[in-house]
Amino acid sequence: MPSDMNVNLIGYRGSGKTTVARCMARMLQWQWIDTDAEVERRAGKSIADIFRLDGEQAFRDLESREIKAVGRRTRTIVALGGGAILRAVNRRVLVRSGRTVWLTASPETLLARLDQDPATTLHRPNLTAAGGLPEIREVLAAREPIYQASADLVVDTHDKRPAAVAEEIVQRLHLTREPIDPE
Repeated sequence: MPSDMNVNLIGYRGSGKTTVARCMARMLQWQWIDTDAEVERRAGKSIADIFRLDGEQAFRDLESREIKAVGRRTRTIVALGGGAILRAVNRRVLVRSGRTVWLTASPETLLARLDQDPATTLHRPNLTAAGGLPEIREVLAAREPIYQASADLVVDTHDKRPAAVAEEIVQRLHLTREPIDPE
């Protein structure tokens, strides 16, 4: 893989995208970014508030702008929001900017991870009226074909530590670690 490309991490919330991005960035001495966090920072409010006050369309517009911006970067590990792949324009940016890795886990594993993360409730809205495991199954069923079509690589994160997932991606994409500056 060319060293001037990005690695884009996609998958359902709770799949480990942000944590794995952080680990990979440390390993490779690259930058990393979480597009959801950037949208919240630029909007000055949580994704849940954007959904509630402005609607999902407004959030998706902000998300697309952020994806376009990070698509111009290089040597960046990009943790994308779970629904970032819903828009074709976003998928085109991902293809042009680097390699895309789909992080997977079972619905039960995703729910357990989400239940352990207090930020999920505060910052992320429910995507269906059902919430919980029924929501995860419903949303995954709709998104899995798009995740699959968008991914250059699929990595199952179930029962794996984030550092192990990061190492697997680095090896499978044949990424070269930069020497650490001894300053």
